[in-house]
Amino acid sequence: MTLLVFGRTGQVALELQARSPDAIFLGREQADLTDPDACAAMIHKYAPSAVINAAAYTAVDRAEEDEATTLAVNGIAPGAMAQVCAELGVPFVHISTDYVFAGDGDTPWTPNDAVSPPNAYGRTKLAGEDRVRAAGGAYAILRTSWVVSAHGNNFVKTMLRLGAERDKLTIVADQIGGPTPAGAIAEACLSIADQLCAQPDRAGTYHFSGAPDTSWADFAREIFAQSGTECEVEDIPTTAFPTPATRPLNSRLDCTTTQQVFGIARPKWRDGLSAILTQLGART
Repeated sequence: MTLLVFGRTGQVALELQARSPDAIFLGREQADLTDPDACAAMIHKYAPSAVINAAAYTAVDRAEEDEATTLAVNGIAPGAMAQVCAELGVPFVHISTDYVFAGDGDTPWTPNDAVSPPNAYGRTKLAGEDRVRAAGGAYAILRTSWVVSAHGNNFVKTMLRLGAERDKLTIVADQIGGPTPAGAIAEACLSIADQLCAQPDRAGTYHFSGAPDTSWADFAREIFAQSGTECEVEDIPTTAFPTPATRPLNSRLDCTTTQQVFGIARPKWRDGLSAILTQLGART
């Protein structure tokens, strides 16, 4: 299978490279996602067997100030990719987010639940989902949450840095979700792409997040416990940590359909965290 991946330096893209080094990875120099026609041209050029879009505008707070650019990257470009894939009969796997939901309540969101994004990032990711579905090809939209890895900027690396500098941290405790290792997302994307090649009727919207669900505060405690970092965590509510973009309190995702259709179970995030800390040389 000739695999084409949009994204080269993001967390999932780097994990895809580790697992599928023969795939073609396109960075901003080859395919600027603010130019949808350029993205479409790359698919025509390489004529791949499957396409994974692992690129996105993920600066959630900054998106509030520049929703137009965020929409181009997260909404219009994926739609252009999906349209070409549909025309060529090529499976398209697109990574999305729990931020398309309102983020209220305490029940895990199912793929069919009503969407109501609370911020610009969520709105632009939803726009991308809508365009991918409208293209009508063999697609899989994979919504995930709380992505972490040994790469880039993420909660694990931030906690390790701050925990080494301070004796105590205040961490939000009323946002609940599933931390998801980028490596597990990469493996899920590869499996889904492969299965869609053989069974395009499995197209649809799916959820994938780490288990069990937890709070940011408890996630931080586990990071410190596994890394041997002596730092106390004090629980605070979201209201005590205001941000430009509204964060969802409920990021729980019901991943039942993903396991039923593709045979992919939720990854255990504590195991994923252990592997990440080992990669970073931060495990006790």
